[in-house]
Amino acid sequence: MTARDIPAFDVIICGGGAAGCVVAGRLAAHPELRVLVAEAGGWGDVPEVRDPTIWMRNIGSERDWAFASEPCPGLNGRRAALPMGRVLGGGSAVNGLVWARGHKADFDLWEEESGDAGWGYAAAIDLYRRIESWDGPASPLRGVDGPMAITLPKNPAPVVGALLEATSALGVPQVADHNAEAMAGDGCCAVANVNVAKDGTRVSTAVAYLTPRLDQPNLTILTGATVRRVVIEGKRAVGVEFEVDGEIRVARADREVVLSLGGVNTPKTLMLSGVGDERELKRHGIDVVQHLPGVGRNFQDHILVAGCVFEYRTPEPPRNNSAEFTFFCKSDASLPSPDLQPMLEETAFGSEITRPAYDLPVDPSLAFTLAPGLIRPKSRGHLELTGPRPEDPVRIHANFLSEEADVRALMIALELCREIGNSEALRPFVKRELMPGALPDAARLDFLRNAAGTYFHETCTAKMGRDALSVVDGALKVYGIEGLRVADGSIMPAIAGGNTLAPCVLIGERAADLIGADLKLR
Repeated sequence: MTARDIPAFDVIICGGGAAGCVVAGRLAAHPELRVLVAEAGGWGDVPEVRDPTIWMRNIGSERDWAFASEPCPGLNGRRAALPMGRVLGGGSAVNGLVWARGHKADFDLWEEESGDAGWGYAAAIDLYRRIESWDGPASPLRGVDGPMAITLPKNPAPVVGALLEATSALGVPQVADHNAEAMAGDGCCAVANVNVAKDGTRVSTAVAYLTPRLDQPNLTILTGATVRRVVIEGKRAVGVEFEVDGEIRVARADREVVLSLGGVNTPKTLMLSGVGDERELKRHGIDVVQHLPGVGRNFQDHILVAGCVFEYRTPEPPRNNSAEFTFFCKSDASLPSPDLQPMLEETAFGSEITRPAYDLPVDPSLAFTLAPGLIRPKSRGHLELTGPRPEDPVRIHANFLSEEADVRALMIALELCREIGNSEALRPFVKRELMPGALPDAARLDFLRNAAGTYFHETCTAKMGRDALSVVDGALKVYGIEGLRVADGSIMPAIAGGNTLAPCVLIGERAADLIGADLKLR
């Protein structure tokens, strides 16, 4: 389809990302429904997307929106890189391929905030059974015939076994599958699940949900189409304005518009469409269609620290997705669920400050990193428009490590990762600790602020709920606007406790169910 030949559709999905592809694939299963996916990026048919071993080459490429935060006082004034997928499949096409469902506490919260049991833990288990084609240890909690192939890395790096032994010795139980019963527990360590097919290629949501339907005449996928705003008449969304092939075009939506543009572009598009805090909109001369002060608020991301680096005794090249081990634990035993998730990075992982300061090796076979991770941050940020035009960038005030509780938790995680890396179990593999080493409290805190970055899980900026800052209700409908929903990570009331791909796929599945019910699809 060309920019000059755009018919009307029943449903327009803005963004072919991790959740958007799911919504499109499920809705397109109904031949009577005309579905359009408008995606700013390309098809992503390149080795960097297909090959899980080189996923990191996507960061900073044309498949990355390459967002960055405003300077964060909590990071010693540094700007945090905030990559986000700009390609069909979104984050599922460019990320590190770790499949983590989230904890029971996440879905308990989503149910409480929305007032809808369809977001609860039991419902989440049912949705994941539908999503997954899991070939690992059998469990009644796992799905085996869904579209997303989920597996365990084949022949992990030898250091993984030692990391499992050392972590379990500290009281974090080793499990065969961190996405089964451990979802409701106090923590675990495991080889990480990955979304990889039997032939070793990545399974993005574009591959899983759209590829099987590419020959269907009721599904149109328009790549290179950058969404500018939702067309709203009165209080109803009736279409989408986007730029494609250098032209600004409008496609009409007879039934629904779905925003699946991610935690940055979804709230930006809402605001440019006149939906947001009226003071912010009026400041930029944007006509107010619906006052929703929560649009762009509640920004959250997982923190990943570049981290505890150890030199190998014998060089060991990275394998699989270069992140084959993870664990979940609590920084405080009184917490209701794990708040820490360190990850193995099979390279010397440093920040723009710590890498040169510690002269870390460039060759990934010479060292590995156990990177402290915080998955339940207390810090909150917000987004800010810089102008009324889609071309005007958005400012991301991330406010990372602005809450002292986050600093305390990560200081604990830092020492825990150092203890594991320097343990007896790791001695056959570790020649010495390269970074950070034993530091006095003030220096360790300074190191943390210089080393902290993110997991690239930007979420929660159009949150689901029933309070004054909620943007969508439990059916993902934007308050005050008919025919407009949000289906992506921005609807999370609080960020899920683990890598966010799997919860975003779940959000896409639930959105398709909700839309189908309203449209009375069979």
